[in-house]
Amino acid sequence: MSGRAQLMWDEAVTGYDFGPDHPMDPVRLALTRRLVDAFGLDREVDVVSAKPAGDSTLRLVHREDYIEAVKAASVDPRAADGAYGLGTMDDPAFAGMHEVSALIAGQSVGAAEAVWRGEALHAVNFAGGLHHAMPGGASGFCIYNDASLAIARLLELGAERVVYVDVDVHHGDGVQAAFWEDPRVLTVSLHEHPRTLFPQTGWPEETGAASAEGSAVNVALPAGTGDAGWLRAFHSVVPELVADFRPQVLVTQHGADTHFEDPLAHLAVSLDAQRAVQVACHELAHEYAEGRWVALGGGGYAVVDVVPRSWTHLVAVAAGREIAPETVVPEGWRQEVFARTRQLAPARMTDGRWPVSWQGWESGYDPADRLDQAVLAARRAVFPLRGLLA
Repeated sequence: MSGRAQLMWDEAVTGYDFGPDHPMDPVRLALTRRLVDAFGLDREVDVVSAKPAGDSTLRLVHREDYIEAVKAASVDPRAADGAYGLGTMDDPAFAGMHEVSALIAGQSVGAAEAVWRGEALHAVNFAGGLHHAMPGGASGFCIYNDASLAIARLLELGAERVVYVDVDVHHGDGVQAAFWEDPRVLTVSLHEHPRTLFPQTGWPEETGAASAEGSAVNVALPAGTGDAGWLRAFHSVVPELVADFRPQVLVTQHGADTHFEDPLAHLAVSLDAQRAVQVACHELAHEYAEGRWVALGGGGYAVVDVVPRSWTHLVAVAAGREIAPETVVPEGWRQEVFARTRQLAPARMTDGRWPVSWQGWESGYDPADRLDQAVLAARRAVFPLRGLLA
């Protein structure tokens, strides 16, 4: 197995563009790629462009009629079929939509293949993590579910146990749905409570089908949760489940929209806490999955201040060359940000909250605390199904 990490990148992924007024501005991908380069991380990873996912690969998760609907809308956006979630306010149709969506999916599938085959120890596709797309429809800015496709490919290649951890602010509903009946895949999602945020799913009681009870885990966090609570929730649920499941591969989704500056959600997490979870996922992969780690991007709509720094930290963690939080952001990158967006870029790779502090579950819990109630609800719903103490 190669000790180097792979960064999956093709400049054409920036064509995933729903239009100038859409919050998912592809500049977030371009600026992340430039910041990775500005820190010299290209020398620490193998930059690889995988081929687009073909129809047979897409059909591992998506229905054929849906794929055909995406292709039709890609040729003529005016003909988009709303019955498939296409041509909506969230998912406007655009020319070339199928091709670029398949390309992004191909990068995640390629990452999974490289890690499974030992060509790379870790692989990152920060353009991926499009976790809302369903087998038969687009949803939440997501056309093809690259995370589900990567996992499905791992299973096709022979993997018997895969853990998927999703720390995007929104519930990883599409991935949960794809593997709802499959006990080989454990999906764990930490997200803002469905009462206050799209997609209004991800309740603790969602634990998997009868054939896979305890294979879906949902930690529904109260709006306003900050660093200490977010890290407490992660460490109170994820490591114990990963240790029990002992995956052969760890797949993680690192949506940056948990951040306190994100305009579409209501958590209050810092860049520093996001980095801490990235490090924790890296450690879990090494402790329980022989280092096999596929790391994906996801949401994130503070496209200058947050996303590029968060995902550059992710690439650096995967490369084994972590960037100290207090590091100054390269001036050349800041100038490029201003030239492209007319926004002032952040000066350092931190929000000034490092080191972040939190208390583990072993310290006891407060039954009156809403965060602790959320953690306890998740543990009580799933842990007994897996033979663990809640």
